[in-house]
This record gives sequence, C-alpha cells and structure tokens, in this order.
Amino acid sequence: MNLQFSETESAFDYMVATREYLEQHGKPTAFYSDRHSVFHVSKRDAKTERLTQFGRVLHDLNIELICANSSQAKGRVERANKTLQDRLVKEMRLQGIDTIEQANAWLPDIIADFNRRFAKPAKYPKDMHRPVRESMDDLDDIFAWQELRKLSKSLTFQYDKVIYLIDPTEENQRLVNQVVKVLDRPDGTIAIQYGHRKLTFKVFDKLADVDQGQIVDNKRLGAVLKFAQAKQQEFEQQQKRSRSKKAPKRTAQQRAIRQLEALNPVLVHPEQFKASRKKT
Repeated sequence: MNLQFSETESAFDYMVATREYLEQHGKPTAFYSDRHSVFHVSKRDAKTERLTQFGRVLHDLNIELICANSSQAKGRVERANKTLQDRLVKEMRLQGIDTIEQANAWLPDIIADFNRRFAKPAKYPKDMHRPVRESMDDLDDIFAWQELRKLSKSLTFQYDKVIYLIDPTEENQRLVNQVVKVLDRPDGTIAIQYGHRKLTFKVFDKLADVDQGQIVDNKRLGAVLKFAQAKQQEFEQQQKRSRSKKAPKRTAQQRAIRQLEALNPVLVHPEQFKASRKKT
C-alpha cells in the first residue's frame, strides 16, 4: 500500500512514509512491525523512555503499534519485504533506474502492477481506515521529533548544539524558567511551542558558517559567549565539530532540503536573494 526508498532506516524516514500512507488511505487501527529501535524501546532505555519518537507519533494519532514478539511473527512481517526486495532490484535494472529520486517516482507504478497480479480480496471487505481529522498544521507538529527544553533567564536554550534565542516580547518575558517544546520536522524546519502558542526565535549556530559580525542582544551575550567558548574548547581538543549524537538522524531532512533546493534555491537560502533594481 506504500513503499519508499531511503538512505537509512531512521525515525524521520518512517514519519515521512507514514504520513504519505495516512494521506492516501486514512488511519489504520494498528501498525504491525518488528522490534526495530524506531518502534520499540529496549530494556536498557525503558527506565527513561516509555515511547520512541515514532511510537509517540502513533499515540498522538490514536493508532496502535504492535511489535512482533517471536521469530515466527517477525517472519510474517519480513516475508513480503524479502519478495519485494528481490523483485524491485531486477525491475529497476530493467527500467534503468539508479537514483533514489527516480526509484521513489517509479514506485506507484510497481505497487499498482504488484497488486494487480498478486492481491487477494480481504475476507472482511469493509475498509477499517478512519478519516484523518487533524489539520495540516497539526500533522506538521505531530510528525516531528519532539523534545523539551527549559528557558534561561535570558530566554535562551540549547538544542543539538545550537542556541535558540526567543524573541523578548512582553508576553514572552513571562516564560523565564518555563519548559518549551522543540519541534524538529522531517523537512528540516524547527518550531518552538509553549502550550498552544508558537514562539518566534533567532538562531546562534557555532557549527555553521557564522557571520562574525552578527548582532546579539546585550542581555543574551553571556549565554552566547559561554556557548561559543565551550565549542571553541571542544574544537581545540578534538579538532572536529559534529551535532549531538542524541539528536535524530537527518538523512531524510537532507534529502528534503535537496529536493526543495532543486525547485527553488531561494527557499533554502533566502539570504542569497537579491532584488532587481531594473525598472520594467
């Protein structure tokens, strides 16, 4: 019913594939999966986390997640995958497909052909999918990697080795020491939420190519300098810079950004846009 090629088997890739499935078919009663770390919390992590990020997505959507608990059940999950993997390689070779983008564009054709040749009518033909009642904005928030952060006195916090500076409006000044939710979406965008309200913010990223003359509010200078000093010491010691290992794998995000950049580079790099002064 839904297939997708990706470079890795990450939570973001499953979020993208699941959202496509819901948009096409609606909400199922449950998903049946193996015990991959995307779906299942190991005993080692169970003390701190009861749900994986993907499990939280399905919980928010009121969809059950059933993990195979025996080798026989796992074989049932993997049997169709083995058949498809064997057939897809041969079919793509015949079609001259050699990139993920080409393969994903071709998949609807192979799904239709496979179902036409091998599908069998269900014993109980009623469609048990439920309609998706959440708005597009709600789905954007649900299908995001979510983490909580506590705001400092200067309305700043750190996530994935980036400092986020909440705009110091009169309303936001009341949020000192409050906990906000970071929404890290599969398309690479970040949103920060307090309650039901989205907060506007600025970013200070020492791992990116930062403008050395960028302006930082005086009240927040201490937090920014402290972060920069820590990153400089880390760089001197390790001679390398990398994102947090606890953060989500971003292969799916990078692919989405590349696709958006191919359509319109200005959407990805708005700072490169220069308005024409010619009069027409």
